Amino acid sequence: MTFSPVYFILVLVTITVINREGRIVIATLKYSRQRESIKEFLMTRTDHPTADTVYHQLRKIYPNISLGTVYRNLALLADIGEIQKICTGDGADRFDGQVTPHYHVICTRCHQVMDLDLEYMKEPEDLAAQHFEGKILGHVTNFYGICPDCLKKDTM
Repeated sequence: MTFSPVYFILVLVTITVINREGRIVIATLKYSRQRESIKEFLMTRTDHPTADTVYHQLRKIYPNISLGTVYRNLALLADIGEIQKICTGDGADRFDGQVTPHYHVICTRCHQVMDLDLEYMKEPEDLAAQHFEGKILGHVTNFYGICPDCLKKDTM
């Protein structure tokens, strides 16, 4: 009986980002197909899914993936700036694969999160900087309203 040599390739990725607090974060991560799949899934979505939605979709590809793995990877991806975590106040957090600064509208009835087609404004940061002795790094603004679907239900 002869054995063939088995070779493993370990891919390590070093990521350097400046987080929202202005701190430089350097992370060396082992490549993960599941993490990459989570990121790719979010990049294809505009509905800002919850962790549960991500989990149920990824189970189709990775039947043994756990909800904990999805939560940990979403948290890690948000921490290193690869995705955005959107806290809605009511209901579950949502996730967004688009990391460029932009605004969201959150429906106060169904908690749907939608992108708002509005140019990102630097003026609030400039105004805040005039009243703050530290350094303003950015801002997050969520708008609240009633989505078109919920408005249609009102008229029926």
